[in-house]
Amino acid sequence: MARHLKKGRDAEARAEDDAKVRATVEGILADIAARGDAAVREMSIRFDKWDRTDFRLTDAEIKDCLSQLSARDLDDIRFAQEQVRNFAQHQKDALRDIEVETLPGVVLGHRNIPVNSVGCYVPGGKYPLLASAHMSVVTAKVAGCKRIVTCAPPFEGKPAPAIVAAQHLAGADVIYCLGGIQAVGAMALGTQTIDPVDMLVGPGNAFVAEAKRQLFGRVGIDLFAGPTETLVIADETVDGELCATDLLGQAEHGPNSPAILLTNSEKLARETMAEVERLLTILPTAGIARKAWEDYGEVIVCDSEEEMVREADRIASEHVQVMTRDPDYFLANMTNYGALFLGPRTNVSYGDKVIGTNHTLPTKKAARYTGGLWVGKFLKTVTYQRVLTDEAATMIGEYCSRLCMLEGFAGHAEQANIRVRRYGGRNIPYATAAD
Repeated sequence: MARHLKKGRDAEARAEDDAKVRATVEGILADIAARGDAAVREMSIRFDKWDRTDFRLTDAEIKDCLSQLSARDLDDIRFAQEQVRNFAQHQKDALRDIEVETLPGVVLGHRNIPVNSVGCYVPGGKYPLLASAHMSVVTAKVAGCKRIVTCAPPFEGKPAPAIVAAQHLAGADVIYCLGGIQAVGAMALGTQTIDPVDMLVGPGNAFVAEAKRQLFGRVGIDLFAGPTETLVIADETVDGELCATDLLGQAEHGPNSPAILLTNSEKLARETMAEVERLLTILPTAGIARKAWEDYGEVIVCDSEEEMVREADRIASEHVQVMTRDPDYFLANMTNYGALFLGPRTNVSYGDKVIGTNHTLPTKKAARYTGGLWVGKFLKTVTYQRVLTDEAATMIGEYCSRLCMLEGFAGHAEQANIRVRRYGGRNIPYATAAD
């Protein structure tokens, strides 16, 4: 039976935090809808200490940002983007339009059509997370989206050069230096100077995530995202330092980022907890990581690999690092996760930054029903149908007529009946099922 050696904050306390965020976001979005640019500008000044009349970066500003980076920096960004582009292209190649004659004279098909306009949010308040530009903009480009807009907050009082470079090199059509609720609200709702988009993507803090949730329906979104989560599944084949490093490497994202160790070795569990405490004395981001570990860190000891799989599926974590004797056992048996990182040679940071899979992934147990952002999220699979012969129109019409009348939909039935009369030469009384 699974045993907790360490638990985080209880669910009630977390729910209180969520309620406060919901109320704040609702008010701000209503203000943006009512006042447009004026509201966006006021919020930018209030939250980011950033004021300008037009938040769109000019070509000169973009070039200036690129000039602040070294050739090595730019090459590294290009390398990461090429890995994302390559994997996204392979994913797109696995999708295809289809057309099939399902019955004589009845042709059905589907097309994969890119979303026309996408707004990509790139977080950058605490850290300039340029990798999020790769994951959203590059993937949308591969999908074929016609208009890609990006927003990222200022960093230390100005556009973050690395983020701007990543957005530009990825192929963004318009780049705004704008952050938070005001950014996603402006992209979704539109203002006097910002044209609305059809879809919002990209990670963000709790306020950005809640804004996307409230805007869903008016625009599409990639997924409902919460704080970064990591689950390390390990056994005695690895050591506490490796486990602690992988836990804290994700805990530094924010003070409410869950980091969980799941193991069948109590010895490893206790070694890992000790290593976490040691590393927190030297980790530069320990101020954030310690808070996350204290409030959201967990250590769970299981009796077997089978029980570890059950616990892992219950947790349904965003990132799952598997460092066990047989990582493929978890690949074959786990069903609820955002992304798996199999074996000690890989890790979540590779996926976050450079290896090519997308780092925008489901959180808060959403992995039970969805995967993360990928090229297919930017494509609408839409169907069409064509009836080629009088005989097919009559045959399908007769079935349709009877089924519509079975439901009581006489108007629907007449859509079928009129074709049975015209193409089948049958005299069917009005609003009556075909016999």
